[in-house]
Amino acid sequence: MPSLELLSPAGNMDCLIAAINAGCDAVYLSGINFGARSFAKNFSKDEIFEAIKICHLYGVKIYITVNTLIYDNEVNKFIEYIDFLYKNNVDALIMQDIGMIDLVRQIYPELEIHVSTQAHIHNVEGVKLCESLGVNRVVLARETPIELVREIRDKTNIELEIFVAGALCMSYSGQCLMSSLIGGRSGNRGTCAQTCRQPYDLEIDGKIVNKDKYLLSTKDLNTLDYIGELIKSGVNSLKIEGRMKRPEYVYLVTSLYRKAIDNYIRYGKTNITDDDIKNLKKIFNRQFTKGFLFNENNDLYTNTYRPNHIGIKIGKVLRCIDNKVTIELEDELNINDGIRIIGENDTGSVVTAIYKGSNKVKQAQKGDIITLFIKDKVSKNSVVVKTTDYEQLKYIQNKISINKKIKISGKCILKVGKPIKFTVTDYKNKVEILSDYIVTSAIKCETTYDKIKKQLSKLGDTIYEYDDLIIESDSNIFVPIDKINELRRKVMHTLDDKRLYKKAYKKGKYETVVHNFEKKQEKSVLIDSYTQYLEVKDKYDVIYVEDESLYNKINDKKCVLKLSRVLEHLKNYDVKLLVGELGSVYKYKNVDTDFSLNVTNSYSVAYLHSIGVNKITLSYELGYNQIKNLIIEYENRYKAHPNLEVITRSNEEVMVCKYNLLKKYNKKDGFLIDRFKNKYKIKIKDNLMHLYNYKRRNLTDDYFSIGVNSIRHE
Repeated sequence: MPSLELLSPAGNMDCLIAAINAGCDAVYLSGINFGARSFAKNFSKDEIFEAIKICHLYGVKIYITVNTLIYDNEVNKFIEYIDFLYKNNVDALIMQDIGMIDLVRQIYPELEIHVSTQAHIHNVEGVKLCESLGVNRVVLARETPIELVREIRDKTNIELEIFVAGALCMSYSGQCLMSSLIGGRSGNRGTCAQTCRQPYDLEIDGKIVNKDKYLLSTKDLNTLDYIGELIKSGVNSLKIEGRMKRPEYVYLVTSLYRKAIDNYIRYGKTNITDDDIKNLKKIFNRQFTKGFLFNENNDLYTNTYRPNHIGIKIGKVLRCIDNKVTIELEDELNINDGIRIIGENDTGSVVTAIYKGSNKVKQAQKGDIITLFIKDKVSKNSVVVKTTDYEQLKYIQNKISINKKIKISGKCILKVGKPIKFTVTDYKNKVEILSDYIVTSAIKCETTYDKIKKQLSKLGDTIYEYDDLIIESDSNIFVPIDKINELRRKVMHTLDDKRLYKKAYKKGKYETVVHNFEKKQEKSVLIDSYTQYLEVKDKYDVIYVEDESLYNKINDKKCVLKLSRVLEHLKNYDVKLLVGELGSVYKYKNVDTDFSLNVTNSYSVAYLHSIGVNKITLSYELGYNQIKNLIIEYENRYKAHPNLEVITRSNEEVMVCKYNLLKKYNKKDGFLIDRFKNKYKIKIKDNLMHLYNYKRRNLTDDYFSIGVNSIRHE
């Protein structure tokens, strides 16, 4: 059975140490810039340097996320940062931006690149495009079902990585513009405001059918029950989400997945217990889902009650008089635990005193009737949940503080008239060093076996501990103790150096050939009915049609068929297409690309043109001056004019989701209403939920004057 990488998150140095001690094979983290979790503490350059050293000493790989979209005015700073990471021996970069992937691939041909889940790769053809770029790994979209994962594994040769634990996005990753277009905080730029975790009302046919619920808030992914299927699927890496989480969370989740993987490989079963799952719930949960990876029931995918940690139920309120609450416990409660009481009035507190009758106690058990004093009045039968388990946190903190040790085997040979030979191996690297001291026969004071072993065993300030230590020595010898210590230190430092492997720094040259497109001033339009076609057919140069039957009915050379940006399996077409995901770019020959490819810089434009894309629609997230600068940079660098389109009028599509909020109502249309009474249109198309901005996009700048060839109305 193949080995499998367990990849853990590190939002700061404490989390990194926690992940290593819990048994991860690799960690992923971000610097201060260019990572898709800007609100994590993240790592300074000095901390990254130290993190790489720590990880490599422990045999753990380290991947740096540089997975935001990049603007042209950031490219030089971006490449300087990549150069720093490469020179300091990072194992791989995790990247989203297709132009930057192409640029880095060419400048640093031997630097390993993993394509981020933000790149929205979810079909065989998308993975093949990544293979053609020369990257090493693809992180598949989290919605990709296990059957398709297996198919991708069978039909491609690149490494595959999938998320197996932690928070989920409601939208396909990289395809959510809600936070950006509503609040100016871009998920593609690392500053997502998590608008999906806010409360909404649902309106259908003019009536509110679900009020003030967290309708877009997903449960947390938990695939511990499916480790066997994941291993058999042939994926190379299992990834835990959580760069915003505390070290205790990182340690616990990593250790449980380590346990499950190792046990399954060794015994054919995970041996994950009910207590393990209970501990997982206590540390953090929004309830659990097996995700669309394992075809979760649509109705079980979200937790509409609460968007944050819900803890575990430990009891109910029997009565409340003033601030004195009597509770019947269903689970244990300790001093310093955090609780929340949920009823007519929700309240939370840290437990500072517990009373059983008139006795003040530090701990209470299941079945006990206890009294607490809290600041707010609560109602009878309110549910009591534990949100922080103090004893659990203390236990994990103690585990984290015990530094992991690397097992080594040592052999020391001491023969009269010869130098000491000390050999150590960590079972991968071997160090053999001869001392500059020649062993002599003892005249007065013999250096005994026990003395030699004692000095060689002093590894306290290293990361090593012996599996075994063999000493072969002549009798009645003399060796100065400082010579033994010196040799031990030299061997261990040399072993450190071998574990801190250094890859050769090699640099290439960026070269791309692009076509020089004619400057035009065209208008295109997206329609969804024959009536609209009749209205626009003489007013626009290009007409995009999303409905294939409508496209066939119209049969107009102006018409271009628009494909979905979510296509797990691609049909054959021999017509001009507007495509919205990279698999379609790879498969089809006569294509324009849509806004959903997230093109934000001239390098992405050049890459797409170089592989045959005709017209490229720029990202909704680019402003007028950014587009102007993109075109100037492109023309200066490539001595050619790009063929670009900008959407100036539309109801922007802010999400596309595999989850269908309207399924239980058997409806295809509806509205989400936020707390500011803004209404977001919902449309179900091809079993996908599309969510549209409440305000209409209506740009009035003169884009033709800066070199844009086409503007689109929708």
